[in-house]
Amino acid sequence: MTKYILIADDHDVVLAGTSLILESRIPNVIIDQAEDYPEALEKISRQKYDLVILDINMPETKNKKMIPEIKELDPDVKILIFSAYEEEIAVQYIREGANGYLSKLSKVDEISDAVSRIFSEGYYYPSAIVNQLLQESPSDTIKNLSEREYEIFILMVKGYGNLEISNTMNIQMTTISTYKKRIHNKLKTKNLADLIKLYQTYIS
Repeated sequence: MTKYILIADDHDVVLAGTSLILESRIPNVIIDQAEDYPEALEKISRQKYDLVILDINMPETKNKKMIPEIKELDPDVKILIFSAYEEEIAVQYIREGANGYLSKLSKVDEISDAVSRIFSEGYYYPSAIVNQLLQESPSDTIKNLSEREYEIFILMVKGYGNLEISNTMNIQMTTISTYKKRIHNKLKTKNLADLIKLYQTYIS
């Protein structure tokens, strides 16, 4: 299935280099580009994208407000923050609903792996991001989960993908997707960042 990616960045070298990396390493992708935030919004309003790779320091950016604005245009689109800023800044965007963070200093393999993970798992959080999310105290709502839901919840927080959870617990992939939806519904969470916040309840 063809995947549509929008790369929003104001540096030609980044646009060209990232496009080349993804086109050469990920099959069936179509890359589009935007050089500033208004152009990115305009394209998202007209075209259905699977992923937006978003520089948070482009001309006319709106900082964290960009995430809910993009999600309002397309609730299903995934957003990968692509920035040279430190993880502390990236975490703020993840809390707004971004699906991952990737440093512009990343190697080629990391770039293609991040995009592949977002397509397969729905998120990509480097270990440094996960550690920062774990430092905050969440509400104690995990007790609402059943024993099996809790086991899957723990594996999700540890960064396990669907295939790894399937192999670990010996259950089918489709069943895992059902459990994940149930977990998010019970905990009133939207993404892995929210789940990691809740996890602190039982390790603090």
